[in-house]
Amino acid sequence: MTDVTVVGVEIGGKRITLETGRLAKQANGAVLVRCEETAVLVTAVAREEARENQDFFPLTVDIEERMYAAGKIPGGFIKREARPSEKATLTARQIDRPLRPRFPKGFMNEVQVIGTVLSTDQETAYDVLAMIGASAALTISSIPWLGPLGAVRVAIIDGEFVVNPPMSSLPEADLDLVVSGSRDAIVMVEAGAREVTEDKVLEALRVAHDEIKKIIALQDELQAKVGIPKWEVPVHEIDRGVYERIVAAFGPEVERVTQIVEKKDRQQATVELRQRVSEDLVGDVETLADPDLPAKVKRAFTQLEKDIIRRRIAIDKKRSDGRGTDEIRTITGEVAVMPRPHGSALFTRGETQAMTLLTLGATNQVQRIDTIGIEESKRYIHHYNFPPYSVGETGFMRGPKRRDIGHGALAERALLPMLPDEKDFPYTIRLVSEILESNGSSSMASICASSLALMDAGVQIKAPVAGIAMGLIKEGDDYVVLSDIAGVEDHLGDMDFKIAGTHDGITALQMDIKISGVTFDILRDALEQARRGRLFILEKMLAVLPEPRADISPYAPRIFTIQINPDQIGMVIGKGGETIRGLCEEFDCEIDVQDDGTIYIAAPDMDAGEGVSQRILAMTKEIEVGDIITGPVVSTKDFGAFVELKKGVDGLIHVSKLGKDRVDKVEDVVHKGQRVTVEVVEIDKARNRIALKPIDLDAGKDT
Repeated sequence: MTDVTVVGVEIGGKRITLETGRLAKQANGAVLVRCEETAVLVTAVAREEARENQDFFPLTVDIEERMYAAGKIPGGFIKREARPSEKATLTARQIDRPLRPRFPKGFMNEVQVIGTVLSTDQETAYDVLAMIGASAALTISSIPWLGPLGAVRVAIIDGEFVVNPPMSSLPEADLDLVVSGSRDAIVMVEAGAREVTEDKVLEALRVAHDEIKKIIALQDELQAKVGIPKWEVPVHEIDRGVYERIVAAFGPEVERVTQIVEKKDRQQATVELRQRVSEDLVGDVETLADPDLPAKVKRAFTQLEKDIIRRRIAIDKKRSDGRGTDEIRTITGEVAVMPRPHGSALFTRGETQAMTLLTLGATNQVQRIDTIGIEESKRYIHHYNFPPYSVGETGFMRGPKRRDIGHGALAERALLPMLPDEKDFPYTIRLVSEILESNGSSSMASICASSLALMDAGVQIKAPVAGIAMGLIKEGDDYVVLSDIAGVEDHLGDMDFKIAGTHDGITALQMDIKISGVTFDILRDALEQARRGRLFILEKMLAVLPEPRADISPYAPRIFTIQINPDQIGMVIGKGGETIRGLCEEFDCEIDVQDDGTIYIAAPDMDAGEGVSQRILAMTKEIEVGDIITGPVVSTKDFGAFVELKKGVDGLIHVSKLGKDRVDKVEDVVHKGQRVTVEVVEIDKARNRIALKPIDLDAGKDT
């Protein structure tokens, strides 16, 4: 039997262990990562040969959340895990983004990394463990990979930095930061925050990097014990002879087309020029002496295009669309662009356009969550749609892709801290960002449009949020930070750093690096330049709508909140739910009763909401001496008549109170079903009796 190897290190006061040699031994690399009672098995497998004519690197990362890990059985009829949860998808993206740039250039073999959550204590986050496990599995395997990487979560709780905090503490955290890094630099950042300053973020990144170095040392130890040699990968180089031929014959033309400002015009001109280059250098494919020449020409042309754009930005300080390094594209905005959604806004920045449409719903319309986590529902839902027409292409429309889910989650994180408390605004909120046109920074445009849509809907947000995407061109020790990157700058650049926040601080971060990493000097410069850009964008947004509207849309439900004694919940619901169903039908409303006695009423208008609220309050009000109540006579006895004061509570009009003279028979004065108005004159709690006197028997009518 293969020897089992286990190494461990203490991070944030908890011991993390890496184990290999016992599980999944047929994978190229397999590591079981444990911390407390959370365990994730991460495997890495690669094909030994690339597929024929493969011209891209096919890396797949999957996270498998197993409900047994939390001692749960899946909901629904089938009782089997179905599509990945949003959390699993986001974790897979957090792993993919730092891993992908560290595979050797020219390596085209299919690689699959799978993280299976086998156990979770619901306090130790599995995402960071899965990130560590992915790096460790690749590090000890034969798969070519330039690792290892470490990962850690840092939170600010009560003003203190906490490393790998318990999950239950994160709702109270001012910063929730997940970082991946190498020995020397940061390579990936994902964060949500409550208006945290740039200096605090940098300090948190430094704390994270200190812990990351320990995790990398742990993987080095594991590799020294069990690591095996890596596969040889052919050196990936552009054919310099072909490259120079293109420069000599078409260099000025490539310079010209890469400076065309309009995206579609530039793309079309580039396609036509690439075709001309191919025809000139390749000619008749059937008579070629070198069958690889078409591929060499294609790669050389692409490299030349990249070199020209990067040189122009880094050396000449000139971007493709003529902007300065910190200049933001033209911004326009509109609100109330659609009549029936409860809020809507259109935000356009250059050739990127996002429309966000908002719906307000009752509290019982929250999203139910059936996962291994502790969260069971959420009242704020943000969806992001990126249709192929937004980039002038055709494509399949088969539901949200991982990118759509990731960008929606980023916008959700950015806006969540600014939403009013549920007690003050008891609505379920759904925002949908439709990307209508895209040339870079569509996720940040969706945040800007969403802030305006919330304000248009009358949601009293604490402050508007704007987003900006920063880029980087780094050549040697020189670098240029770019504000509001366009698509080509994202594609050919070295960094995509998305930063969202208010006037006072950051609410969300997401950073991906295509090079070995970025230093803290670069991060500091990017954060400061982004802060200035964010304030500029906020100014443009507030010129469209300076503050939230005073009232919500007339098409939105009116929600009323009332509080009753929890002991009276049964009275409101009634036998078999008959009382609450009757109220819903009578007032055409939805009533949601919470266990603590809070009742949310979603009504179509003010009159209906106030009417049902008064009915419930009257129903649940404690009876007091002096109350005047009209109710039906529910029974008569020789000694008097019982009147229903509210559901389940009766009072007695003694026979002596039914008339000025002696009454021989109660039925001569009142009868069952007659409505009478009475005053409460005495409450005997010890004997559970309420004495009444009639106010106006003549006004009574049969019910």
